[in-house]
Order: sequence, then structure tokens, then C-alpha cells
Amino acid sequence: MSHEAISVFDMFKIGVGPSSSHTLGPWRAAQLFIHSLTQKNLLNEVKDIRVLLYGSLAKTGVGHGTDIAVQLGLAGDDPVTFEVNNIDAKIADIKHMKKILLSGKHEIDFDPAEDIEFLMSESLPFHPNALSFLITLSNDESLSETFYSVGGGFVVKEGEAQASSANVHLPFPINTSAELLHWCMKTGLNISDVVLENELAWRSEAETKSSLLNIWNVMKACIYRGCHAAGTLPGGLQVKRRAPSLNEKLIGGRTYNDYESWLQLVKEGGNDFAYILDWVSCFALAVNEENASFGRVVTAPTNGAAGVIPAVLQYYIAFCGGDKEEKIIHFLLAAAEIGSIFKKGATISAAMGGCQAEIGVSSSMAAAALTECMGGTQRQALMAAEIAMEHHLGMTCDPIGGLVQVPCIERNTMGAIKAITASQLAMQSTPDYAKVSLDGVIKTMWETALDMNHKYKETADGGLAVNVPLSLSEC
Repeated sequence: MSHEAISVFDMFKIGVGPSSSHTLGPWRAAQLFIHSLTQKNLLNEVKDIRVLLYGSLAKTGVGHGTDIAVQLGLAGDDPVTFEVNNIDAKIADIKHMKKILLSGKHEIDFDPAEDIEFLMSESLPFHPNALSFLITLSNDESLSETFYSVGGGFVVKEGEAQASSANVHLPFPINTSAELLHWCMKTGLNISDVVLENELAWRSEAETKSSLLNIWNVMKACIYRGCHAAGTLPGGLQVKRRAPSLNEKLIGGRTYNDYESWLQLVKEGGNDFAYILDWVSCFALAVNEENASFGRVVTAPTNGAAGVIPAVLQYYIAFCGGDKEEKIIHFLLAAAEIGSIFKKGATISAAMGGCQAEIGVSSSMAAAALTECMGGTQRQALMAAEIAMEHHLGMTCDPIGGLVQVPCIERNTMGAIKAITASQLAMQSTPDYAKVSLDGVIKTMWETALDMNHKYKETADGGLAVNVPLSLSEC
């Protein structure tokens, strides 16, 4: 069996909300298309361009900002560095001028209302999240390319193998949790140590650690920003942000100036169960309210589930003595490996597997990472991952109005709490007596995904999306 090499930085990507598969993926696809034109020396020959969105991308594309992401990608902007506060102005300018500057260099006529088509009733067979770029050149020749956003910001071009690390040879090749455990037992290394050794195939240990700390810096900045950005989320549901008011209530009028002084106050609040529970919810709410507002988040492993891992890691730092760089690095390494095993054995795309593929996977990742960092054995970490997913099996993806808001934001709080509970259970258990393995639950998750009705896979055609009578002003 061949082994797919997936780096920790494939699982953790810095980007812009609200969706990794519907925002970040299409954004990257547009960038890849523009890069392809540039490589062929065709960029300046483009006369016009049309974008076709299929399946799930069409049905929930407006709510997920797919049209916005595509325009920014075509314009040459990067989701890692583009100033999110400028998104509205840039999109409004394209709409008003009916022109777009491809790659920031070549201006053509472009009317988003006419040139981005939402093909609600059409799907392509490879994956529900498909989009095609059709261009006409100055000599009237036509060209097209199709891409698939397969979850977590991963993009596959039609006719090509997924851009990955196929030629990277890892010292510890891993596709399954059994293989991961094999290497842990053979070497005596923890999960995070095995992953760190594998990362040497891409870069130095120092570079990996530095980049992981940067990932955490983006996560914690998102938490802090989300705890202080009051208001109503965009999109028409009129969902009020809750993290700021909860933060204010828990802080109780005490003053602070930055993340570090705020964190100190969080720690000083004590270890009462309800107090900690409220903070975990607050951390998760903060991230996903930022995500829903086109804020900068870390895909972990998706945007819709971006709040679970930061919330559990922030819990570990604030209440479990985990405020040390090495511990944070170990947490992220262990979490990423569990996510990569799910991607290889099942899916991290809600359009393929429902919300079990997003919140379920992120909860499983966080549970394993927390268990290792709390001193659990490798077997206990894998047991925690299994427990977390076992109790997300069958979870549907049914976003109201196609927005990553209801029930998505609250689900991050539940995923975080389940991760902590799963870790606690595993730490108090003997894995030798477990009836279900992590590989067994991954197999079950994939079979459940295949059996799940398509209307529960990020289409807004079923579940809460059709049973909650809300008036949408914009959706």
C-alpha cells in the first residue's frame, strides 16, 4: 500500500473564513488558474472570463463567500496575507467598475453578477465542490480548466493527481492509526515526536517549530480578536456575536491591555467547572464568529471547524499549565497527524461526509493532542481520538441560509468540550480493553458518509436549513 505524505502545514493552513472548502479552496483554485495562464504566457491575452460553480459550491456559495474568494484569487490576492478589512471595498469596486485586474496586472471586463454562474442543479462526478474557469483569448480561442475543492483547503485540478508530497519519502510512513502506533512502539517516541521526524523530509526542525508557533500566533490572535469584536455577523441571519459579551462577563470588569494580560486574568479566575466550561465555549465562539465574518483563521482541519483546536489548546494553556512553546508545538504536531489519518482513510470535506468530517475530525484531533500533552500514553491518545469521533458519527452539515453560522458556530463549542471529555475518559481508561479502534471508527465514518443523503452534505437542502423559518434579508 502506498503512503500519502501529508505535512502538518497541509492540515493547518492560514487563510480567510468562512469556509475552507467553499472559500479558501476556490480562492486557491483561482490562483492556480491564473498561475497556469501566466506560465503559458497567456495572461495578457485573456479577453474575458467566466466562472462556473457546481453542486455544493453553487448551493451554498453565496453564504460561504465562494464568489468573493474567486474574485480575490483571480485578482492575485493571497488569503494568507490579504488585509481582510479591505475585502468589502475591493469586491465593491469590482462590482461597480465591472472590471477585474487579473493577477493585479491585466484588466478585463468582468461583471460578477453575469460572469460567475451558480449551477444549482449540476454536479461533476469527482467531487461535489467543483468549479470551472472558461476564458476567451484575444485571438478568440477558448480555454477552460476545472478544479475540485476537496476539503480543508486542498485543491485538485481535473486530470491531475492531487498536488501533494508524492515524491517525499518519510522515515515513518503512516496511513492508519495502526501504523502510527507501530512506529511509536518501535521507537518509543510520542506521536508528536514521530511527526516531527517526518517533517524533516520537508524542512529543518527549527523551521517546523517556528512555523508551528506562527500557526498558534494566528490562532490566539483570532481568539483574542473574536472576544472583543461585538456586533452582528454578515449574511442576513442577524446572528449576534456572543463571544465579546461572554468574555466581558467572565472578566468581570478587570482591565487588561493585550493578549498576555488578558490570559493572566483568565488564569486568575480559578478552576471552577462552570467557569472553565464557559471559557472553552468563549474561545470556540470567538474563532468561529471571526470565521463567519471573513476574518483570518487557521484551517484546523477546516474553517467550519476552526474553533475546536484553538479552544482546546487555549484551555490547556490557561488551565492545565501548557503555556510553554514546546508543549504548544507537541499539541499541534499530534493533532495534525490524527487529521491526516482521517483525510487518508475517510474525508475532511463536509460536502462528502457531513459535519462529522469537520467538527468530528477536529474534535478527534484535539482529543489526541490534549491527551499526549497531559501525559497520556500513545494508546490513550489514539483512544481519545476514537472516543471523540465515535460520538460525532452521522452528524449532518445543514447550514441555515448556506452560512457558516447556525449551527456551525455552536458546534465548535460542543466539539471542543467533547474533545476534553474524550481525553479525560481515555486518561482514566486502559486502552487494551477498548472495543473500538481509531481505524475502526474512521472506516465507520467513511461508510456513514457514503450512506448519508446528499441533502445533509453542505447543500442547505435538508435538516435545520429547511426546518428553521427565518427571514433572510441577504442570503
